[in-house]
Amino acid sequence: MIVPLEHILTLALVLFLMGAVCALARRNLVMILLGLEVMLNAAGIAFVGASLRWMEMDGQAFVLFIMGVAAAEIAVGLALLVYCWRRTGALDVNAYNRLKG
Repeated sequence: MIVPLEHILTLALVLFLMGAVCALARRNLVMILLGLEVMLNAAGIAFVGASLRWMEMDGQAFVLFIMGVAAAEIAVGLALLVYCWRRTGALDVNAYNRLKG
């Protein structure tokens, strides 16, 4: 059974909104990174759905690029997270105003 494109895009939209709310509403850096990952996954779902709809492989190739960017973003984000944790001892975003200079 083939899933209609509207259902796939609805799922991608719901995931993207959940990730955006998580990234904007939370003050914990780990939760902000998690929200960004959910948003990247939602974009990947939308690309794969559109790729299957129009029988083009470009969307699926672009998802591989998105996965690479997500992996690099997590690696850099976690390195910054560990650095900030060692420097301030907190994961709250408001505690990082001392890192300006």
